[in-house]
Parts: sequence; structure tokens; C-alpha cells
Amino acid sequence: MLLAASITPFDWNRILWSDDAPPLYLLEVAARCVFTYILTLGVLRITGRRGVKQLSLFELSIVLALGSAAGDAMFYDDVPLSHVVVVFAAVALMYVGFNRLTEHLPRFSDWLEGAPVLLVEEGVVNMSNFRKQRLNQKELFGELRQQQIEHLGQVRRVYIEATGEMSIFFFDDPDVRPGLPIWPERVDAAVRRVSEAGNFACAQCGTVQLLPRGGVATCPSCQCDKWVPTCDDKRVQ
Repeated sequence: MLLAASITPFDWNRILWSDDAPPLYLLEVAARCVFTYILTLGVLRITGRRGVKQLSLFELSIVLALGSAAGDAMFYDDVPLSHVVVVFAAVALMYVGFNRLTEHLPRFSDWLEGAPVLLVEEGVVNMSNFRKQRLNQKELFGELRQQQIEHLGQVRRVYIEATGEMSIFFFDDPDVRPGLPIWPERVDAAVRRVSEAGNFACAQCGTVQLLPRGGVATCPSCQCDKWVPTCDDKRVQ
């Protein structure tokens, strides 16, 4: 068994200063920070304006790679700056090259950055697509509520984009249909046996069915057996 190194807790000399480097090394750390920061800005300029918006998976991986390379070079004395330059140049070339490939090869673009996926269609959640996105109902409904949506009957289509953002398309007011209310207290009050006849929406996917008083049913789309009274309010803008 290896003996643990002798460390004095709260040794302020060890915490504030390094025994392996003289105080003057702090000036080199400052110089390294300036150098790597300017290098980072240069590469981000190559990515263009898209780099400052919501990042795709590919762009996020680039940021993480650059952050690791820049951070290590800022204060580790055993990381030569020439190595950092090579890393930044390689990442920049990959970014430019992959962008060219995504312009000419749509399938490669879909693999690299992801493709838009239809989550809601005609007021009903597309469960097969929804389950593949590692989302839960609370996340989806939370996004919709932020757009002042009260129920799925107001929604014509919802796509989750490659960046993770959601694009939402609405029915015009005359076309709004009865749908599943997405307020948490309404969804949590879902029942298996309905007390009054009327239109009820599946508590999971939003499929609407006319159920008789005391009726019990299983959703034909997702096999859920819980139901919520529908809402048909127009969207307030």
C-alpha cells in the first residue's frame, strides 16, 4: 500500500503559492491567459455568428475541446503553447471541413448535428418520436406553457430542432379543437373512470375520445388508461 503524502490542512503557503514555481511565474500565467484567450476568440470568429447562439452537439463538443486546451495552457507550466496552437488549428480545420460536408451531405449533417423531430402533430403527442428524444412530459409541457399554450388542441405541430430548441406552430383560432390541458394540476387529476360523459383526452399523448358516464377506456395510441376532461379555449396572445 502506498503511503499518502504528508499534507498540512489549511497550509496557506501551499494554498496560495506553489513550491514548484517562483512567484514570478504568475506573470507567465497572465501572459498564457492573454494568448489562449485571443486564440479562442480567433477560432470562434471562424465559427461565425452561429457560435454565439444555441449550440448544436458538434459546436458544443468544439467549445469543450477548446476550453480544455485553453484552460490547461493558461496555468500548467508543462504545457507548451506550440501544442495549444496545433490543437486550435486542428479544431478550426475540423469545423470548416465538417461544415463543408454538412452542406453537401444531408445525411452526414443529420448524423453529426441531429435532425428536426416531430413531437406533436394535430394536437396529439407523437409517442414513438417522443420516447426517442429522452424527454419527459413535464419538459415538453413546460416548453409549451412558456408560449402561453393551455392545451394541445391549440397546437398544430411541434418540432424539436437539432439545437434542442422547440419550434411551435399553432392552429388559427377557428380551427382550435378540444385537447389535453397541459396545466400540471389538470394532468395530475387524471382519472381512470370518468364521472360525466363528454370529451376526454389521454393523459399521456392527448388523443381525444368521447367517453360515456362511468366509462373506462384504454388509449388506442399509447395504451394509457388515464383521462382528463378536454379544454377548447382559444389561445390568448
